[in-house]
Amino acid sequence: MSESIPGESPDASADESVEHALRVGLNDFELSDADRALLESDGALADAAPEGGARPVVAIIGRPNVGKSTLVNRVLGRREAVVEDVPGVTRDRVAYDAEWSGRDFTLVDTGGWEVDASGIHLRVAEQAEVAIELADAVLFVVDAKVGATDTDEAVVKLLRRSKKPVVLIANKVDDQKTELDAATLWSLGLGQPWPISALHGRGTGDALDALLDVLPEKSAVAAYERGGPRRVALIGRPNVGKSSLLNKLAGEDRVVVDNVAGTTRDPVDELIELGGKTWRFVDTAGIRRRVHLTRGADFYASLRTQAAIEKAEVAVVLIDAEDNIAEQDVRVVQQVVDAGRALVLAFNKWDLLDEERRRYLEREIERDLGQVAWAPRANISALTGRHVDRLVPGLEVALDSWDQRVPTGRLNSFLGEVVAGHPHPVRGGKQPRILFATQASTRPPRFVVFASGFIEAGYRRFLERRIREEFGFEGSPIELSVRVREKRRR
Repeated sequence: MSESIPGESPDASADESVEHALRVGLNDFELSDADRALLESDGALADAAPEGGARPVVAIIGRPNVGKSTLVNRVLGRREAVVEDVPGVTRDRVAYDAEWSGRDFTLVDTGGWEVDASGIHLRVAEQAEVAIELADAVLFVVDAKVGATDTDEAVVKLLRRSKKPVVLIANKVDDQKTELDAATLWSLGLGQPWPISALHGRGTGDALDALLDVLPEKSAVAAYERGGPRRVALIGRPNVGKSSLLNKLAGEDRVVVDNVAGTTRDPVDELIELGGKTWRFVDTAGIRRRVHLTRGADFYASLRTQAAIEKAEVAVVLIDAEDNIAEQDVRVVQQVVDAGRALVLAFNKWDLLDEERRRYLEREIERDLGQVAWAPRANISALTGRHVDRLVPGLEVALDSWDQRVPTGRLNSFLGEVVAGHPHPVRGGKQPRILFATQASTRPPRFVVFASGFIEAGYRRFLERRIREEFGFEGSPIELSVRVREKRRR
């Protein structure tokens, strides 16, 4: 008896019939342009890989309401809806393929940050530093009518430290009178402020020409690149053995190892042959208890670690098996999940454990890491190299899941069976109905469900769990968002 492949249906024609019927049924509901674009592309556009090497990356940063999203739409030449509905710094960062004067580049809308009275400088740094780290050039947008604020001044310090080329955009300049306001932004010390109106298009061409003058032909960061060696981030709390593992994998003392926690400050890249493949490993500074409690070099090391996670495709989270699983370990794992990266758990110093400690550890894993029970595990010793080869199967299965796509017909047939067996609870005399579902993208797998009413969080988790049981996705987080759509008025 042959094994069935996850996502493959024994009756593809029946799945296609179900999909067609549900698509036709959607015509009775109010759909936005973004809905129709998603349904027409079936996620194919989101997965398309750029040709000709790594495109240079441009990050747009600035305070809320300075017009960043309007500028994104102006550069793209269309209204581009943000499909993410999950709050969080990482999820708000959306990349688009853009072009100007024949030059292709990746445009990253970073979302605004709120001025937080309890920690403005750290808030600004946390938002801006990661965006800048992953970019080849930065469009820094300032509201010309308001002028430079303390928040803007804080970002300028980060920009100078990064040594990345910056084009200063003075937005909301709708007439010649406002151009005088834009001239005051010379005081920021970032060179010429380019006066534009993102809403009306005034001056945007000159600003984009100035961007092309400082933009490299190919990305030096490659944070959004596809192809080449798969990128693996080694992360974990300080002194857990990340550098020791990298040295063992590399076969040489590539990075400094010391018992003093915090030896590693900057991420270090290393091409490593493992399991017959070449991988790009990145050793990172340990993530300390809370970023906002750290200062100076440690604070920026934590932010660079966040950037390394986002630059990677899969993260290996090292956990010291001798110690109890700490809140820090759980937070590190959650950071990977929030970033939407594939995940492998590596329990270090396994050779030093006795039977009693192993039993207790299994209980801790079930209790504290139950939310990532889908992540592959490897029990290793970074110091001796014992079983480090077991990382390879975990990395491969996690990346395969990260890239996996479920056919739309199969997804809808399966969800139809699930809902028939376990319908959504009736609330307020109404029962929301699932109208259609599609996988919007991969890396990580993102599913969009169209429904006739609000789907409760508990039922969403139930659907996610059943999707995992049916289609696998071992080692990869999955995201499920719901779009509630009302019937058309006759």
